[in-house]
Amino acid sequence: MSVLRSLLEGIGNGSIEVIDLTAPLSETTPILKLPEPFGNTVPFRLEEISRYDDRGPAWYWNNITTGEHTGTHFDAPIHWITGKDGEDVAQVPVSRLIAPAVVLDFTAEAAADPDFLLQVEHVTAWQERHGPLPEGGWLLYRTGWAARGDSEEEFLNEGHTPGVSVECARWLAEQTPIAGIGVETVGTDAGAAGGFDPAFPCHAYLLGAGKYGLTQLRNLDRLPPTGAVVIAGPLPILGGSGSPARVIALVER
Repeated sequence: MSVLRSLLEGIGNGSIEVIDLTAPLSETTPILKLPEPFGNTVPFRLEEISRYDDRGPAWYWNNITTGEHTGTHFDAPIHWITGKDGEDVAQVPVSRLIAPAVVLDFTAEAAADPDFLLQVEHVTAWQERHGPLPEGGWLLYRTGWAARGDSEEEFLNEGHTPGVSVECARWLAEQTPIAGIGVETVGTDAGAAGGFDPAFPCHAYLLGAGKYGLTQLRNLDRLPPTGAVVIAGPLPILGGSGSPARVIALVER
């Protein structure tokens, strides 16, 4: 039996579970807010074109307004100044959008301290238990933040959200084989990361190294520490720094 046929049969009989890691996209989707004088993205919005009426009697459709980095989304290297000569989102090879993933669970630590930062020693301790980080794969950083849902106030938490330390971000970028990092929070960096040196180190180091980011993921609690495969589907926006994405995981049961 071919590999693809085996995959389809596994999905069909439930031995391979398909898990949606994507937050629904709506006008209430929390978005990052930067202080003045920095520019900010617009909220997601639907504008109805027609709905089975005089504007279009047999069809319903909408225009959409959104920023590239709204909701569950993909960060391409060109998003940050350190990666400005790298790939835009349309240039990311499609083969890199299907990759193995591991899940590092620090839900308890983030519940005790919303400013919790992932450190190098946390990752190396995880590797001692579960093995090396996957070549060309995703490090998915679970903090329980997805449970805050669509409440912008709770989700943004006045800038107190977990993230990654400067040292760990640099180490992940320069000394590990991962393709990128995925998080449950509004961005890959901690809420306080604007005051780090460098500011926003996940963006600065990972995107500068040609790696990627996934944000506002959900259902990471349904994934095993190792063994999942993630499929990330951003829009191929020419010149785009990122895109809202549908992100799913395949897990063998």
